Amino acid sequence: MWSVFTLLAVSLHLRAEQFVLTPKYLFDGYEMHQNWRVVVNDNKIISAGNVKKVSIPKDATRIDLPEHTLMPGMIEGHSHIFLHPYDEADWNQQVLNEARSLRVARATVNLRRTLLAGFTFMRDLGSEGAAYADAGIKQAVDQGIIVGPGLQVAGRAIVATGSYGPKGFDPNFDVPLGAQEADGDNIIHVVRDQIKHGADVIKVYVDASWGPEHSLQPTFTQQELNMLVETAHTSGRIVAAHAHSTEGMRRAIVAGVDTIEHGLHGGNEKLYKMMVKQQIALCPTLAATESINAYRGWKKGQDPIPEEIQHQHSSFKLALNTGVIICNGSDVGVFTHGDNAIEPQLLVEYGMNEKSVLHALTMGNAKAFKIDNKVGQIKATMLADLVAVKGNPLNDIKQLSKVDFVMKNGVVYKLRGQPQHLL
Repeated sequence: MWSVFTLLAVSLHLRAEQFVLTPKYLFDGYEMHQNWRVVVNDNKIISAGNVKKVSIPKDATRIDLPEHTLMPGMIEGHSHIFLHPYDEADWNQQVLNEARSLRVARATVNLRRTLLAGFTFMRDLGSEGAAYADAGIKQAVDQGIIVGPGLQVAGRAIVATGSYGPKGFDPNFDVPLGAQEADGDNIIHVVRDQIKHGADVIKVYVDASWGPEHSLQPTFTQQELNMLVETAHTSGRIVAAHAHSTEGMRRAIVAGVDTIEHGLHGGNEKLYKMMVKQQIALCPTLAATESINAYRGWKKGQDPIPEEIQHQHSSFKLALNTGVIICNGSDVGVFTHGDNAIEPQLLVEYGMNEKSVLHALTMGNAKAFKIDNKVGQIKATMLADLVAVKGNPLNDIKQLSKVDFVMKNGVVYKLRGQPQHLL
């Protein structure tokens, strides 16, 4: 039952000090439970457990979810809030032709859609030509100026000189690159400069199509990557490596990055075993690859499976069987923000079991991104980032698209499937 007081309070954008949430099922970040209850006070979970052991505080606002699964807010591991689908405008057009003010306005809408889809935290891995606007957007979310998930931002991302950005222009023109160039010892300065401007995570492109005849080749030397990772880790920040080639992946792994983004094209058993040994996680971005192929005309379920996607299936299965930590990271922005639940559905389709996917969406991502002291699990002391979906996603992962309740930092933003507290 949804109490009358709850509906009135939320519709008037009032915030109750305490909530009691009672769902049919509860996934705590590790296991699924029944007959559990959660008590929220201000922005924290103060208790969670069996209904017989968790008492209901006096005057708390009760929200019963008799047909739902309550779970930690979902975490998006790879996003680009300033991008929109490539069938609307390709990457070059967005970076070269769209005003930053336009891109920031679009990003605020993207963030709201993401939060209402049940994703209460996201890593934004590169502003793609919008400089450090992501750091400002993060501040706006934190200060309550705009509505959106919590953010871990990468700023401009780092590329080797000459390897990345729009090509084919008169060399006398300095064309916006969509990232920050670095070389040699200067890479230490660039990492520190990004941190100075607000980067929470360091994103590096370890390969690019800059070889002869646009062949895919590594960009940085092993020594350069070693310096980059050491500098980032010294500051307490993690490193995310964009990698498609086998050699690019190898160098990134040897350097000790924290996550490999994409990675399925160049991945092999030897590299995956190295990742397992060093506890490096993989964000496979399955949804982005399938979306790009769809923009090229592929009709999933009707047309033959493209070779690229066939390889993605087999490489992902190999990574899974080898024991690689799998993140939920979709590269959303390549496809529509708010459709983030496509990625976990594909993770299941590609061979991951539903329980492992729910863990990756919550505590798994939180651990990989070093935020597991705040989010990713339903237990006392954690932030009250909670979502409820209709039914049980262990039986049907598509239920993750049916989000009826969203709470972030103890504030209700969606109730009974309707947006709330957005003014």
